[in-house]
Amino acid sequence: MLRRTWSLALLALVASATAQAQNKIRIVNEGGIRDAWMLAPGTTLPVPAYPPAHAANQAEACVGIGYLLNADGTTSDFALLKSWSAAEPNRDRDDYWATFAQDASNALARWTFAPRPDVASPKPVYTVATFLFGATNTVELRKRCTVPNLALRLVELRHDRKASRKMSGNDLFERLDIDPTLEDRYRDQQRQRDEAMRRERQESTPMPNPNPNPNPNPNPPSGGG
Repeated sequence: MLRRTWSLALLALVASATAQAQNKIRIVNEGGIRDAWMLAPGTTLPVPAYPPAHAANQAEACVGIGYLLNADGTTSDFALLKSWSAAEPNRDRDDYWATFAQDASNALARWTFAPRPDVASPKPVYTVATFLFGATNTVELRKRCTVPNLALRLVELRHDRKASRKMSGNDLFERLDIDPTLEDRYRDQQRQRDEAMRRERQESTPMPNPNPNPNPNPNPPSGGG
């Protein structure tokens, strides 16, 4: 009877783990949704205008906004993942970037997709979109905010103290399918960088002089007489 109970408990645990794995949300790099999704008929991809609050100087800026593409083709759960500006202020940076992120998110909220005809059961995916403001060189500005590896970027943000506090309030990030080995590799790289920086500081620190007396002869010369 005990063996049967343990067997049932083990089966339940395996079933639970399998269900959790199946419920994980796939992470897709920018542009990678094309294999399963297309624009819904009659839909365009609106882009945000330059935020009026900062439009006076029209400085180049860009943001990378992460978002959830839901199974019904709508978008939600917008998050600022990367940003750059030629005129980022020294103060009130959070408010500054919140304006750009909000305008970009408002545009993203109007994006609507439809599953491709050969996709019978569409699944939600998490991806990212890059938005440019005041671009004078589109290619170079896009490079500033493009996220080439979205999963790695999310791992980086998890280990950023300020960003991780914001992410902890959204259970979506716990549901994303991030390879645990990616976390491990990132931690190892961080430890190696920290160790290299520590050694560099040690090597650049001047060694103390064991003999602070500049006179090599401790006995002053005796006076003649």
